[in-house]
Amino acid sequence: MQGRKIRIPLSIWLLLLLLWGFVLMNSLLFAPRPMRIPYSQFKEMVAEGKVKEVVIGKEAIEGKGVFVDEKGKKVEKAFYVVRVEDPDLVRELREKGVAFSGKQQYTFLRGLLSWVIPLIIFIGFWMFLLRRMGRGPEFMSVGRSKAKIYAEDQIGINFKDVAGLDEAKEELKEIVEFLKTPQKFTRLGGKLPKGVLLVGPPGCGKTLLARAVAGEAKVPFFSISGSEFVEMFVGVGAARVRDLFARAQEKAPCIIFIDELDALGKARGINPVGGHD
Repeated sequence: MQGRKIRIPLSIWLLLLLLWGFVLMNSLLFAPRPMRIPYSQFKEMVAEGKVKEVVIGKEAIEGKGVFVDEKGKKVEKAFYVVRVEDPDLVRELREKGVAFSGKQQYTFLRGLLSWVIPLIIFIGFWMFLLRRMGRGPEFMSVGRSKAKIYAEDQIGINFKDVAGLDEAKEELKEIVEFLKTPQKFTRLGGKLPKGVLLVGPPGCGKTLLARAVAGEAKVPFFSISGSEFVEMFVGVGAARVRDLFARAQEKAPCIIFIDELDALGKARGINPVGGHD
């Protein structure tokens, strides 16, 4: 036990890096900005001893000084002033005992890294979460359909396995006949219906009946829930619909069964997240 090393999970390291990135971004984006004052006022404050410290940059001078607020109280605030050529400034600062220092010039690379590094950390953490949820390979293919595909020999259900529903089975036998021998109907100008709507309370056998139709016709069976088409991002649901029908077209003739159809087709209202339906 003495030689056993404590291993910190990778998720803990990534979480710490993500928190560090947020703290860095917060300090860069939401840091309080100093007050801008004219250079003449800055010189007067130096002469009156109201300047505590300054940092002299190439284009600006930043510092802290004593100001009088609206209530007449003296408060210490940060300020900055646009720098002008003033050869006497350093001498005046020394005479008044003001602490001063230089400021390193801001570079493009430094500014780039200040937001690129947190962004990379955030993306890496997001990818890690997707992989932990088992959806890593699907990150770049969110528009792929999630339908379950059953081949002809995997269905194993026909009408005799469905108890009751005699009227519904009688109506669906015509669909089965068309899938088996479509030439008999097309020769006379017949067309297969675009779809069949199975209506009933939960548990009455709608899914079983749909699989029985595919089993009787010996065609592939695609099963998907209507809620799978509803996503946060606009366009993902439509992409999944197109992908589903494209895959079904490759295996035609076949049956697509969409469960919970009432999850689709809701009207867009004032709900800010309703644009994905």
